[in-house]
Amino acid sequence: MYLTPSARKLLRDVAQQLRSEPVVQKDRRKVVNEVVAWLDELHIDPGSRLTHAWLRFDRALLAQVEGALALSGEAPLEINLSGLSTIDQARFGNREQKSLREKPREHRVLVSLPAVGRPDVAERQRDFVDLDWRDIDKSAFDTLIQLENLDSFYVFEALPACSPRPLVAYRGDRHYGGGFAKLATAWAASTKPHLYCGDFDVIGIHNAISSSATHLLLPSLGWLDQHATGAQLASKQHDYQASLRQRLATLPEDHPLVGYLQLLLGEQRGLLQQWFDCDLVRVPLG
Repeated sequence: MYLTPSARKLLRDVAQQLRSEPVVQKDRRKVVNEVVAWLDELHIDPGSRLTHAWLRFDRALLAQVEGALALSGEAPLEINLSGLSTIDQARFGNREQKSLREKPREHRVLVSLPAVGRPDVAERQRDFVDLDWRDIDKSAFDTLIQLENLDSFYVFEALPACSPRPLVAYRGDRHYGGGFAKLATAWAASTKPHLYCGDFDVIGIHNAISSSATHLLLPSLGWLDQHATGAQLASKQHDYQASLRQRLATLPEDHPLVGYLQLLLGEQRGLLQQWFDCDLVRVPLG
């Protein structure tokens, strides 16, 4: 029988308290009863420390707990398993605690970088690399370009017009979204441009704002006026329009974003990123 994560946390807290107190008493609530059941399973008798109302811990009982953990192959209480990867957890015992572990893709991002020639791979312009965002030298790039759609990410070529040294990254989904959010937060501290290239619709602009992008990367307003259509503005996005209308109301009339929001909100026309068959321009969000 393994300790539940909540029981282990209780015992870690007790161990901390026992460093300065001779006895720690805990009321018989659910998590304490989990500890009691675990002690019983391992034939550890608390004796008079246990009543129907509480369980008292002292250093002698805690020593028995630590001994039982060692015999069971579990990590000692001093090791906090929360946030560790499964590989790191394996260094401290034979117990994998998925509910506590760091997710394998916690810090992973999918980025597009200039290709490195390899004799066994066909020649190409870009490499698509899964890596830890913390390993990226952000000073080597002048602009972060965030792509909303994965299919557009793999074919994105509007680089020369965007910046000389862009870091191109997929916005992410349930696999890469968490890692990209951490990258975006770290990038914001640099004050360098963060361009969001995604669907010209309510959700696209909402996502750009939420990700702290500084600019949208869109076709020119004139081109969009000719190609945007009501058929590509999903009705389910109407609930998100209120916040964009509030933003529109705060912008000066000559702000570059005004015309785009008027086309989107006033005329109810949009266009998916995959239909951007033209040069793209920066549109400031602030």
